[in-house]
Amino acid sequence: MKKSFLIIVFFLISFSMQSQVLIALLLGDKLNTGKIEFGLDGGVNFSQIGNMDSNDWHRKWNLGFYFDFKMKNQWYLNTGVLVKADYGLESLTAEDLEFLNATTYDVDGTYDQVISYFVVPALAKYKFDNNIYVEMGPQFALMHKAYIDFNYKEDGITVNNQEDNKDMVNRIDMGLAAGTGYRLLKGLGWTVGVRYYYGLLDVYKDQPDTRRNQSLFLKLMVPIGLSDVQKAEVDKMKASKHAKKEQKKEAKKAAKTAKHNS
Repeated sequence: MKKSFLIIVFFLISFSMQSQVLIALLLGDKLNTGKIEFGLDGGVNFSQIGNMDSNDWHRKWNLGFYFDFKMKNQWYLNTGVLVKADYGLESLTAEDLEFLNATTYDVDGTYDQVISYFVVPALAKYKFDNNIYVEMGPQFALMHKAYIDFNYKEDGITVNNQEDNKDMVNRIDMGLAAGTGYRLLKGLGWTVGVRYYYGLLDVYKDQPDTRRNQSLFLKLMVPIGLSDVQKAEVDKMKASKHAKKEQKKEAKKAAKTAKHNS
């Protein structure tokens, strides 16, 4: 009953997620306040499924949005949704294909397992004064698509065939995530980071061996809009630059005057 309730909640959240991304982008200035930072979260995801015969990383772009809620002192709660996020495994072996009961073809090609999720982190984040941050906590995901991706070449053209296998994949995935990153400008600007995820639940249903998701996210976080606090900080930075420029002008002018008088 509890599992069914979680699936329903995740489904309702994910159903309207893409439209919410568009709305959030339009309302970026409204969402950013002194205690909340909102922005886009994207990058590259390298993933594997443990205890499979293949160990080739599956590489895919991911995209979503994030919220940083200021809690106390330099502590924040990081959450949001990766609307486009794929886990999986590349270059499946004959043993993997047998386990997955996948259709095979009499032509040379590559088979990949692709599982698309809506990913929701709930991480405690600590931001240091030197613009570096660390984060750790649970991460949840709802599977909405899973398939075996077969690619081969015919007459120099790459042909793609997808075989749905989401019925053998568990809808919910959950695990632990930890990461670190660097904010390019103090108080505002872009953030680059890396996050490692280890799943605690089995990827496939009713299987004797544990096969769990592992993933490495290379992240770029871009704030949308500026809060009043950030706008004040920008104005302060501009005023400081202007003051320094004026000081240099005055120093040059004074030096010229002193040289002329001597």
